[in-house]
Amino acid sequence: MSKAKDKKETTIEDQVESNETQQTVDVEELSIEDQLKGELSQEKDKFLRLFAEFENYKKRTSKERIELFKTANKDVMISMLPILDDFERALMHIEDDKEAEELRKGVVLIYQKLLNTLEQKGLSKMEVEQGDVFDAEIHQAITQTPAPTDDLKGKIIDVLEKGYKLGDTVIRFPKVVIGQ
Repeated sequence: MSKAKDKKETTIEDQVESNETQQTVDVEELSIEDQLKGELSQEKDKFLRLFAEFENYKKRTSKERIELFKTANKDVMISMLPILDDFERALMHIEDDKEAEELRKGVVLIYQKLLNTLEQKGLSKMEVEQGDVFDAEIHQAITQTPAPTDDLKGKIIDVLEKGYKLGDTVIRFPKVVIGQ
């Protein structure tokens, strides 16, 4: 009986060992599978982050490029503003002289042509008139003088130089005199 008992015990032990090894193999397989799933999710996360970063880079560079095209001729426009001012001064002085009517027509024609060309390239005047409220964000105060009337206190009395925008960017602020 002891041989039969030993055989039973060895077969039971063998079964227990085989079950334990099978369980450890299952646990190892599950852990390898879990490891692979974890690595896959990490790689997916890295890929999505990299893709999102690249998309943001593309958007940012395209915005910068568009902005560069809008303001690429900013230096040329700034250098042309004194010429526009000179034309306006010449037109004011020619209007006083009645004998130079043909000269005035020619200067007006050239001035309008230059102004239209610059406006086609994105230049626009900033409309400022006498009596407007002074705003330090969009006006440059040159001096303050006593206001002729009480309703002009803190308001624009005179515009010395016109302001201009290139697209949405102010390239020269209007220079004004404000009432005190």
